[in-house]
Amino acid sequence: MNGEQRGHKLALTELRRRLADGLAAARLNQTQLAARAKLGRTTVSEALSPSKPVPSPQTVAALARALKLPVQELLTLQRTAAKESGTVTTHGPGRPIGEWDPHDLEVHPAGPSSTGSQSDTSMARALPGYVPREHDRALGEAVRDVMAGHSRMVVLVGSSSTGKTRACWEAVQPLADQRWRLWHPFDPTRAEAALEDLHRVLPRTVVWLNEAQHYLGNPTVGERIAAAVHHLLVSPERGPVLVLGTLWPEYAAQYTALPRAGGADPYSRARELLAGRTLTIPDAFDAPALAAAAVFAEGGDRLLADALTRAHTDGRMTQELAGAPELLHRYQHASPPAKAVLEAAMDARRLGVGLHLPQAFLTDAATDYLGQNDYDQLTDDWAERAYAELAEPVHGKQAPLRRTTPRPPRRLPTPTTAAGTVAPQAAGPQFRLADYLEQHGRTARRHLCPPASFWHAAHTHLTHPDDLNNLTRAATGRHRLQWAHHLLHRAANHGSAEALSYLAVRRWKAGDQAGAEALARQAADQGNTFVLTYLTVRGKPGDQAGAALWEDVVNQAGADVLDRWFADRGSALVQARLAVLREKAGDQAGAEALARQAADHGHPGAQARLAELRKVTGSRAETEALLWQAVDQGSTYAQYCLAELWEKAGDPAEAEAFFQQGADEGSADVQARLAVLREKAGDQAGAEALARQAADQGNTFVLSHLAVLREKAGDQAGAEALARQAADHGNTDTLFRLARLRDEPNKLWPNGLDPDGTPTAPWQPLACDLLGRHVPPDAT
Repeated sequence: MNGEQRGHKLALTELRRRLADGLAAARLNQTQLAARAKLGRTTVSEALSPSKPVPSPQTVAALARALKLPVQELLTLQRTAAKESGTVTTHGPGRPIGEWDPHDLEVHPAGPSSTGSQSDTSMARALPGYVPREHDRALGEAVRDVMAGHSRMVVLVGSSSTGKTRACWEAVQPLADQRWRLWHPFDPTRAEAALEDLHRVLPRTVVWLNEAQHYLGNPTVGERIAAAVHHLLVSPERGPVLVLGTLWPEYAAQYTALPRAGGADPYSRARELLAGRTLTIPDAFDAPALAAAAVFAEGGDRLLADALTRAHTDGRMTQELAGAPELLHRYQHASPPAKAVLEAAMDARRLGVGLHLPQAFLTDAATDYLGQNDYDQLTDDWAERAYAELAEPVHGKQAPLRRTTPRPPRRLPTPTTAAGTVAPQAAGPQFRLADYLEQHGRTARRHLCPPASFWHAAHTHLTHPDDLNNLTRAATGRHRLQWAHHLLHRAANHGSAEALSYLAVRRWKAGDQAGAEALARQAADQGNTFVLTYLTVRGKPGDQAGAALWEDVVNQAGADVLDRWFADRGSALVQARLAVLREKAGDQAGAEALARQAADHGHPGAQARLAELRKVTGSRAETEALLWQAVDQGSTYAQYCLAELWEKAGDPAEAEAFFQQGADEGSADVQARLAVLREKAGDQAGAEALARQAADQGNTFVLSHLAVLREKAGDQAGAEALARQAADHGNTDTLFRLARLRDEPNKLWPNGLDPDGTPTAPWQPLACDLLGRHVPPDAT
């Protein structure tokens, strides 16, 4: 007996020695260990103290995991030591909850652990933060009931991967602290294990019936198991116990359905057991649950953050979490043809092809993703077999690549939409890549360029203009310039206004005016105004071909159509720029007409521009009236023009009053002009104040202008102060200008330097300031 006691004491001593050695190896103190193991500081201290009782199994398991020690070996030492203390007096099925790993109870892994290890073990051990939902409150009530001494049973009913098993695991954690046991009937089969040992279940045990159809639905012993569980629940001397189970909805409906009159009743005991003991779990997170998940994500939970990027719209968080690792496993272990199809789909999505991928495109694109040996082994039905393999679902009813039916586009008709401009739908079956694999591909394949078969298949099979435009840009960025050229032309042939515009600009720059005009008209028919603006306004220096093109477009369209075209596309800018073009060409009347059109279509500066044109052909009263209309539309430029009008008419007081109004409203240009007026009137302080306000809003020229005026007036100190203010606002040109004024004989700077290179001229402080600001002398 004494030897046996010494054995038990040796077990406890060895347990504590190994924990202490692990603590030293990890270089942690007890407070840090408590935080890592998620235990209380006192709990850790008592577990390591030779004068305290044997620590609980859950404490030992938590410490072993935190210190990366063998859990089962330390739990064996704990059980040996606990026998002497009297903690364990008899054995029923199961073991302490703290000794269980949730994945051994069929909680789905959600992805790699945060340690960054890529081992299979770390892949299986990761769990995201847990977001409680409505059903968790009902589970919590059941746990509180059993802690109060009442036996309970709860069966969670929900579709695959909706979080049923994880919810059960989280619910029993308070029981772990109370040293409850958990029994998972599993070996040799679930039904046999349950039937054999249900009568041996002791009080304070959780009976874990995950996937309860394997127990209650067993055609041979299912009803006997249901009867045994019922007896366990209603026998006070055997409680308290908690029976937790999970079922898919179709099984729950099958077991609880009433039999037909006169028909067999194969689930009478199961129906009686489940009555009032089922709890439905929703398929998706609601808004509060998504918000709670976002809080976890913001706190560093990468698994939840990753799932939120895919499930933020439909709320299917648990399906994403459960399916993600299995999807990745399926991709990594797919047959070579199936993997090639997946990689072609990944590349298509990351380079900008839409969600719905044509099967013909994927099949042709996949061939160059295969090595020569795998390519030589392809059979005639390789594609059919690959798509069948990829259509097999994983957890959460997801498949790596599933067939999909895109919805037809439903857009409001527009008066200018030409017939046949809707992007054609791809012929044949279409497929959608699983969101998780798409996300994985964007990261894992971001530095890879697709092979030639990908570009060839895209050019052969893709028809949507957006897809072709995106692939054109992708090919250009990867120096596949010939494919980019062909894809751009294919996009134009399928009605892409963007591609037509780009090709029109190319033709224009190459001198092919006729080709550019033809493409520009096609682009305009598709609603693209960029190329029209480019060709009609920019054109080539000194020629009016752009204006001629514009006149041709105008002549071909009726007034009503043209008005609608401008209203739909907001092209008043084109009209305003054409007005400038006409004015430069000497066509005053045409310029005024276009400026009037631009003003009618809401261009903010067109009214003021029209007034400027009327200065030449109209009266002052007419010009002033137009400027007042522009002021009413909010044009600060018009305010500036009005003030200038009065200033030139010999009414400086009225001009300054209007300038002051514009300055008060924050116009930097008006503040700058008013500063010059104040300077000329001798109000240097007022001029500087206004100049600084304008400079703060980005107009630094006024400080420079005032500095030059001061210099010419002989006020070198004032000029230099203003120049430095301008330089502080980023305008160093003023310093050069003043330096030049002060050094006309030397012409900056070699002749004005001492032998050691030191400036000696009157502009020495300015030159030093310029050098200190790292501005090279040749910047003058």
